[in-house]
Amino acid sequence: MSPSTGGRLAELARLFLKLGTIGFGGPAAHIALMEDEVVRRRGWLTRERFLDLLGATNLIPGPNSTEMAIHVGHQRAGWRGLVVAGVSFILPAFLIVLACAWAYGRYGTLPVAEGLLRGVKPVIIAIVLQALAGLGRAATRTRLLAALGLLALAAAAAGIHELAVIFGAGGLAAVVAWARSAEASRGAHGIAVLPLGAAALASTAGAAPFSLSSLFLVFLKIGSVLFGSGYVLLAFLRSDLVVRRGWLSEGQLLDAVAVGQVTPGPVFTTATFVGYVLGGVPGAVLATVGIFLPAFVFVALSGPLVPRIRRSPVAGAFLDGVNVASIALMALVTAQLARAAIVDGWTAAIAVVAALLLLRFRASPAWLVPAAGLLGLVLPR
Repeated sequence: MSPSTGGRLAELARLFLKLGTIGFGGPAAHIALMEDEVVRRRGWLTRERFLDLLGATNLIPGPNSTEMAIHVGHQRAGWRGLVVAGVSFILPAFLIVLACAWAYGRYGTLPVAEGLLRGVKPVIIAIVLQALAGLGRAATRTRLLAALGLLALAAAAAGIHELAVIFGAGGLAAVVAWARSAEASRGAHGIAVLPLGAAALASTAGAAPFSLSSLFLVFLKIGSVLFGSGYVLLAFLRSDLVVRRGWLSEGQLLDAVAVGQVTPGPVFTTATFVGYVLGGVPGAVLATVGIFLPAFVFVALSGPLVPRIRRSPVAGAFLDGVNVASIALMALVTAQLARAAIVDGWTAAIAVVAALLLLRFRASPAWLVPAAGLLGLVLPR
C-alpha cells in the first residue's frame, strides 16, 4: 500500500467516523453533511459528480446515505476506501445503538433524548437547506431539468411513490434526449444497466424457531430488497419479525425504530437494536452485517457503471432526471422535517442562527450539531 493510499484511507476513516457520530436527521441530513465535507471543504468530488453518485444510490436498494459514503470511499481510495468509508460511517451508530439496546434490556426504558434532539433538529434543517441550495443549482442547469424538478416535487407531494417519481423523471429526460440525439439507438441501451435487481441476494428464511443464522438471513433479505425510508423499513420488520415469526412484540418493534430515529448515523442500525434484543451481542453484529452487506455489494457493482452511463447522451439524460428528482425528494423531506423540528420561538431562533453561521461564516456542522444539542438540554420548555 503506497503512503498516499494509506493517507487517503486514514482521511476517509476520520471523516466518516465523525459524520457517523454527528449525523442526526436521517438520509437527507447525512447527504447534506457529506456534500459539505467532500465537495465544499475538501474538493474530493465536483458537485456534478456528487449528484451522479446520489442519483445512482436512488436506483439501488439499501440505505442511501450509507451507500453515498461507500461511493465516496470508492472514488477517493478504490476498493479499500469503499470498505473503510462504509464501515467507518456505520460503526459509531452501531456502538451507540448497541449501548441503547443494553440499557433497554437492563432497565426496560429508552434513554431520554428529547432535549438533545430539540436543539439538534433545527440545525439539521439549516444544514440540509445549505446543501439543497448548491445541489439544486447544479441539478437544474437547464429549463427542462428545472421543470422536471418541479414536476417531481409536485408528484411526491401528491403521494406518488418515490421510485415512480425517480424513474419517471429519468424516463422523461431520456425520452427528450432520445428525440434530440442522432445516436439514440446506441445510447438507450445504457438506461437499463444501472438499476440492479435484488432478487439474486434476496433470501427468505421461512417460518422457523429463532436462530442466529435465520436472524442474519432475515436482515440480509431486507437489506437486499428495501427501497425507501425508515417507514418502509418498519413495514418490512413488522411483517418478518412480528407477524410472520413472532420474534418481537409490536411494542419492542416501535422501541427499536424509535432508537434508530433518535440516534445519529444510518436509520438501518435499527437492526442492531433488534439483533441485540433477540440474540445479544452476536445477534446485534449479525443483524447489522446482514442489513448493510448488500449496500456494499450493490455499490461495488453499480459504481463503475456511472461514468459509462454519463458518457451516453440518452443514459446521461436519464441520470440527470434521476438527479433532479432526488433533489426534489430531499426538498420535500426537509419541509416535512422542518414542521416537526421548528415548533416554537427557541427552535426557530436556533434554525436562523445556524443558517446564518453556515451560509455567511461557513461554520462547520461538526461543532454546530453538538453545541445545539447541549443548548437543547438547557432550553426552557
